[in-house]
Amino acid sequence: MNRQLLHTPEGVRDIYGKEYARKLETEEHIRRQFNLYGYQDIQTPTFEFFDVFSREIGTTPSKELYKFFDKEGNTLVLRPDFTPSMARCAAKYFMDENVPIRFCYAGNTFTNTSSLQGKLKEVTQMGAELMNDGSVEADGEMIAMAVEALKETGLKDFQVSIGQVEYFKGICAQAGITDETELELREFISGKNIFGAEELLVQKGISEKYKDLILKTSDYFGTVEVLELAKSPDLNERSLNAIMRLEKLYHVLCGYGVEKYISFDLGMLSKYNYYTGVIFKVYTYGVGDAIAKGGRYDRLLGYFGKDAPAIGFVVVIDDLLLALERQQHIPDQQEICMITYNGDNYESRLAEVKGLRQKGIKAALIPENRKE
Repeated sequence: MNRQLLHTPEGVRDIYGKEYARKLETEEHIRRQFNLYGYQDIQTPTFEFFDVFSREIGTTPSKELYKFFDKEGNTLVLRPDFTPSMARCAAKYFMDENVPIRFCYAGNTFTNTSSLQGKLKEVTQMGAELMNDGSVEADGEMIAMAVEALKETGLKDFQVSIGQVEYFKGICAQAGITDETELELREFISGKNIFGAEELLVQKGISEKYKDLILKTSDYFGTVEVLELAKSPDLNERSLNAIMRLEKLYHVLCGYGVEKYISFDLGMLSKYNYYTGVIFKVYTYGVGDAIAKGGRYDRLLGYFGKDAPAIGFVVVIDDLLLALERQQHIPDQQEICMITYNGDNYESRLAEVKGLRQKGIKAALIPENRKE
């Protein structure tokens, strides 16, 4: 026998037994919370046409996609991200709808990256999307629901860090920075690489006033008070409106009673270029990356022919489970009751396990000579 057949490829793994039971239970807690907020379950294909995740849409880079061809020669990809699929689906089935549309979903995403750094290439995500609603109240609902869903799983210590893409974009536009340079800056700023950002700005000949505005974005993080500090006299109207929107959002979140979980970070920028407004990430100890992330993408549906605002987020289930385990918030799983039988007592033992199952107790029938 070829022993190599027993192993999985790099970046994927088997999940079974108690670990998988915990995963299913965690997913059920989250789904229940989504449904309580009025979100309806939807399932989209595991693979889509390549154009759904194209560079123009601003999703995962082509080199990180799992690509293959169908028999007609069309390029297909395993989904690396749910949001473009949700946008396509909304445009296809709800083109003429103007009332708010609420989706929630669960499934696996696939990213073909060579720098794993402990990450899997296949991860399970659960998320929600609210479309046809561009209000700050919709932003608040989405973030509050994320908080409540995570609390429902047993997670206690976490923080939602909120940013605003328009704040950064407004300053870049004010400084006359091109889209290409903005993307380079975004990578430096989000990675807190201030020296790299400063060097790029000097190379591009950006004036000292605008250079300082851009570099200071990474300094504005913390409680709601940082929003007032970010209101520089040199700030443009677009960026100022972004700050004012965050202040309104905080007021909405206070109404939900989740303000203790909230902080702000104007230097937080996403690798996904389709985000247009508020973005947020959820952090907790025991995990090196965000366990949930999302934001507003008001122009994405337009690529599929439907001009509508939208906001959404995903919970990375694998990272959430790791955090719960390291924080010792994993509930004890019900043990399986093993009932042995032989040829003489099979019927009575069968009746016994049927009675246990009716009471909600897990029970398995085991031949006496197979118990060990």
